[in-house]
Amino acid sequence: MSTEDQEAQEDELLALASIYSEDEFNRADSAPGGEILVCLDLPSHFKVLVKSNGAADSITDNFENTVSFLPPIVLNFELPPGYPSTTPPNFTLSCKWLSPKQLTRLCQHLDDLWEENRGSVVLFPWIQFLKEETLDYLNITSPYEIEVPSNGLQSWTQSPEKTFGAGEWPSLDKRAIQDVQSASALVRCILDFNEAQQKKTFDSKPFLCNICFMEKLGSDCTHFKDCQHVYCNTCLTDYFKVQIKDGQVHALNCPEPKCTSIATPAQVKDLVGEQLFSRYDRLLLQSSLDLMADVVYCPRLSCQTPVMKETDGAMGICSACHYAFCVHCNMTFHGLAPCKTPAEEDVELEEENESAEEEQRRTLENASNKMKNREWIKENSKPCPGCNSPIEKVGGCNKMSCTKCKKYFCWICSEILSYKDPYEHFRDSAACADA
Repeated sequence: MSTEDQEAQEDELLALASIYSEDEFNRADSAPGGEILVCLDLPSHFKVLVKSNGAADSITDNFENTVSFLPPIVLNFELPPGYPSTTPPNFTLSCKWLSPKQLTRLCQHLDDLWEENRGSVVLFPWIQFLKEETLDYLNITSPYEIEVPSNGLQSWTQSPEKTFGAGEWPSLDKRAIQDVQSASALVRCILDFNEAQQKKTFDSKPFLCNICFMEKLGSDCTHFKDCQHVYCNTCLTDYFKVQIKDGQVHALNCPEPKCTSIATPAQVKDLVGEQLFSRYDRLLLQSSLDLMADVVYCPRLSCQTPVMKETDGAMGICSACHYAFCVHCNMTFHGLAPCKTPAEEDVELEEENESAEEEQRRTLENASNKMKNREWIKENSKPCPGCNSPIEKVGGCNKMSCTKCKKYFCWICSEILSYKDPYEHFRDSAACADA
């Protein structure tokens, strides 16, 4: 190798290392060469369809999705002793979503670029062509359909006649490699790469938080996918912690006024930590069970296990403590005998109090208070038409707001009101016009 070629190769490799990040360019240790990962800039709303000809991948026959990123084209190269004065780089070109025929066309164009620039370094022009012109050169537009052969996307050099037909394979370049084995593997790769790149892009961009009005990087923010609103993690953490401590687990939504986007459990866990998330998870399960008409709780205060009600029966049997109770009055199951009134229950509790130990007495007092609370709630509240939670009206107009499910409803007729204009109901309804 001449001194000029050696210096040119070293300068080119150093230049590539300074231009591209470690995620894009890896220099080989053993010989002059390396690997370049070329990620294309896709048009907005770029749609990908994966079509499989094999029964094994029937689940992905109709896969269709809009993506912002596709897995990179990988250029592996080695610089021979005569490069760049007389000899082109040795290379292979591989991609998961381009066919061997398409990759062959790209390989041939890289050869043409070398001929045009013979005697000069050519890696950077190759990379620029792959990144900026691949889509136009191959006439790739949205929707882009990828057809997967029934025997998988193995390297065509292993069985070219079987994969492409005896009359077609000689025209394919041995440097062109499609390295995905099946349609399902291709779909997973496309989705995983798209999600990872979207997060990487989001993390590097600045966003204005509409709570603290400070600009922060996406890596310090949380993104609500349904509504696209972004808030900084510090503000959301404080907001969610207050809600969870107050038991308002159904209110962990986007802080934007009137926005109904819900935070995912993973987002909540990342923001509030393991301990508070456990409370959130427990309260969320309990509130979900509370909304189920066929679920009651074991009336024993030391148990409180959820119990499924029988469709046409009045008896519930706790799976944890095996206590049999009446689902109507929560007392020990009494068969066909009528449920006791609260007054009768209080008398019975008082009698038991006289002979009970101190701990038992406290338990019975709590049970009595619990029954009285139920009676008070029944007399002084109405159930939310959205989630059936008891709502008390302490004043103001008849437009009510549920703290659990966030729905608006009319106190008079219990009709659910629209978020956009909840007072329209009172203007149009004669029965509720006095609201």
